[in-house]
Amino acid sequence: MTETAAGTAAETVEDREPHADCVLCGEPTEYPASTRGATLCPVCEWQEAQRTACSG
Repeated sequence: MTETAAGTAAETVEDREPHADCVLCGEPTEYPASTRGATLCPVCEWQEAQRTACSG
């Protein structure tokens, strides 16, 4: 039962803090707003990985 309580506590902390916006498209990201640096949404993160992987 402590695993469930710990999981619930972690979820409520994430729910209280708003998500950061993507610096490229403005969509919400998976990261909290307190995350430092450039935050990207999953789509832009994938596209950025594709660009850097092929620039060899």
